[in-house]
Amino acid sequence: MKQTLLELMRMSRICRMMLATCLGSFILVIFYFQSMFQPVMRRNPFTVEGCCRKGSRNALQELYNPTQPLLHQARRDQVVDTCRAHSASNHKRRVLTPSDLKHLVVDEEHELIYCYVPKVACTNWKRVMMVLSGRGKYSDPMEIPSNEAHVPSNLKTLNQYSIPDINHRLKSYLKFLFVREPFERLVSAYRNKFTLRYNTSFHKRYGTKIVRRYRKNATVEALQNGADVKFQEFAEYLVDPATQREAPLNEHWQTVFSLCHPCHIHYDLVGKYETLEEDSNNVLRLAGVGDSLRFPSYAKSTRTTDQMAAIFFNNISSTQQSQLYQLYKLDFLMFNYSIPSYLKLQ
Repeated sequence: MKQTLLELMRMSRICRMMLATCLGSFILVIFYFQSMFQPVMRRNPFTVEGCCRKGSRNALQELYNPTQPLLHQARRDQVVDTCRAHSASNHKRRVLTPSDLKHLVVDEEHELIYCYVPKVACTNWKRVMMVLSGRGKYSDPMEIPSNEAHVPSNLKTLNQYSIPDINHRLKSYLKFLFVREPFERLVSAYRNKFTLRYNTSFHKRYGTKIVRRYRKNATVEALQNGADVKFQEFAEYLVDPATQREAPLNEHWQTVFSLCHPCHIHYDLVGKYETLEEDSNNVLRLAGVGDSLRFPSYAKSTRTTDQMAAIFFNNISSTQQSQLYQLYKLDFLMFNYSIPSYLKLQ
């Protein structure tokens, strides 16, 4: 009997120890999850506590201030409506990976994320981002050589962060991009990459391939150099299903839809090439640097215009025109660009 009582007492002590251990573990779990969620709660971009600079509002807070023009909301709504319609008609669901974010440039100091689109003043915007994130290394964007602005190591992009850090920045930073009438941008890319002698890398990489595929009786020189690609040949290359199967389009003629993923990433501000200086300086004002930094003035006389695009498109067939419009249709719809009057759609 005495042995039985001792055994029961020993088992009772073991149970009490196990209960205390379980209770302690439970409390640790609670504190662990509190420590995980508390920082997220403090990161709310619409409260002063979430702002990185004490006593000031960050760019995202400034943009969603009720006093801001309704234009920004109208442009955001246009993107959302187009994405919703595209999603309803397209049953393919795509999840972004970090490699999809290599066009999103991050400025930690001012909490900005800029998706650069080639042929939409991206050289000057990269210069500005280098000034903003350079911690005093640069002061004048135009003092930065254009080739230096395109060196990847000079700017940090979102794909270089961990998944949690990516999500935090997408939630808390002001995200913006600049867009342009799709066919003006396309003709600008063609003129820059295929009609200028110094772009030999594009001639070799793309020009020789285009000449080989789409030019009958091409000369040996054309096959070797690829320096005289016609716009009609370039258009044929773009709409050829084989081109799409090989690899994604080069960034200079890739769609904004595919470069910046506006149906997956909620852009707070959509700037337009047609109002470049006004929209750009508005971003700088939102970032709190409008008094000390201005976007470089753009007075380039060789800029591709709507009239110039019309000349190039008049040299291709109506079939090619229709195919090109289908390729860039989402960019037209998403950013509220009308079908060009010169286009002959079938």
